[in-house]
Amino acid sequence: MSSVASAALSRTDARRESLRRVLVMVRREVIDTLRDWRIVVPIILLTLAFPVLMDFTANAAMEWATKYGGPIVGERMIPFLLMIVGFFPISFSLIIALETFVGEKERRSLEPLLATPLSNAELYWGKMLAAMIPPVTASYLGLGVYLTGLYITVRYVPPPELLAAIVALTTAEALVMVSGAVVVSSQTTSVRAANLLASFIIVPMALLVQGESIIMFWAHYEVLWWIVAVLLVADVLLVRMGIHIFNREELLGREIDELNLRFIWRRFKGFFLRPPWDAQRIHTGSPRFNLLRVYRHDLPILIGRQWLPIAVVTLTLLGGMGLGWGYAVQYPLPPDFLSLNEIPQETFQDLSGFGFLPSFNVSAIFFNNVRSLVLGALLALFSFGSIALVLLMIPLAIIGFFTGEVFLLGYNPLLFLVTFILPHGIVELPAAIIATAFALRMGASVVSPPKGLTVGEGLLLALADFLKVFLFLVLPLLLIAAVLEIWVTPQVVLAVYRAG
Repeated sequence: MSSVASAALSRTDARRESLRRVLVMVRREVIDTLRDWRIVVPIILLTLAFPVLMDFTANAAMEWATKYGGPIVGERMIPFLLMIVGFFPISFSLIIALETFVGEKERRSLEPLLATPLSNAELYWGKMLAAMIPPVTASYLGLGVYLTGLYITVRYVPPPELLAAIVALTTAEALVMVSGAVVVSSQTTSVRAANLLASFIIVPMALLVQGESIIMFWAHYEVLWWIVAVLLVADVLLVRMGIHIFNREELLGREIDELNLRFIWRRFKGFFLRPPWDAQRIHTGSPRFNLLRVYRHDLPILIGRQWLPIAVVTLTLLGGMGLGWGYAVQYPLPPDFLSLNEIPQETFQDLSGFGFLPSFNVSAIFFNNVRSLVLGALLALFSFGSIALVLLMIPLAIIGFFTGEVFLLGYNPLLFLVTFILPHGIVELPAAIIATAFALRMGASVVSPPKGLTVGEGLLLALADFLKVFLFLVLPLLLIAAVLEIWVTPQVVLAVYRAG
């Protein structure tokens, strides 16, 4: 028992020492940042002058709205400007974070820092926290100045839940911007290259702010907490990725950012053509491809390795169906809206008139499914795989919604699923689940590449596995499913629910 207690005590002491080193690092970086007037002066101006300008704008909007009979516009303008006041100062966190590693490398001050006894994780955490503290502090002060001005001029006091949501949203946005920028700074060799790659952070954040603006004007403030939760998840993934791929020796040794297309193609070709157990080895000879081996060995091994993503996708789809069922209970259809006992045969002739549905033929159904899964895989690269899950959840949520409505209208929901979904879904759903699972793995490979591979090589391996499974398994299954959906499902439905 004493040995266990002493081991726990030593771990606690080690954590305290690690935290102490991180705080020392943060203090050094913050002081160094505050010495640079090019950073301090704009932050001060945004902290003091910008809130005053927004206070003037809010008052002008209130007067205009009162004069022309639209007071709700002025009321919604104040929370919107509160969000903008909080966001603008944290935009400087991007500038500071992009300088964290690559800036020190250009100033020749990185070598002494990397020679310290700090671990990679301690160094990374210290740099990231130091880049976030000044802008976030300025953001909080700006919010205080803006709210003080509003109270003095129009006696406005924000609801506590709105103020808490704005502060949490501002902090979460700063965390995501800083963690993303630190990843960029640790993987580039010049400030110029880091600034160019910063567009991958700026553009999504700009789109997010536009979406938040719509939420603010519609006053759906509870949605802001969902955005905060998503941002925190993204921040955890970015920090994990940054610590995982950070390598101080590689950072010192890399002099230029080189895009070697020949090497990329050679590695991708090897990953795709070789069997899974031999794909990661670097060979001197040309890789060989065997279609029989693909079906007998490669596909079973690849699918077996992805049992966890497949389970995650399956559970997510079940959750989507449950969500759709819940909406059906919340928004029931009128009793005479749907009559399954009177389905005419012409129902399945052409569904394109609904706008969002493809033409009812094999090629249209097949290419629509292929397009959806490919789009989900592409978007998975920029969302850690999450958008691929969302895109597949939507049709399952629709199925769950109509299944719930059928149940509420007095029909058998299991019979509905067996007739309308099962004949082609027994083939289509496994294909969609497998494709989405491998798309999810592509998104995850950016955060956690396989051992022994770089982030780029891990992404190439995941892409090669996705294409192998998609070309040789998913596409044939989708074609079979499209044929069943056109020639079998309608006949089953009409046999069960045929109009008398």
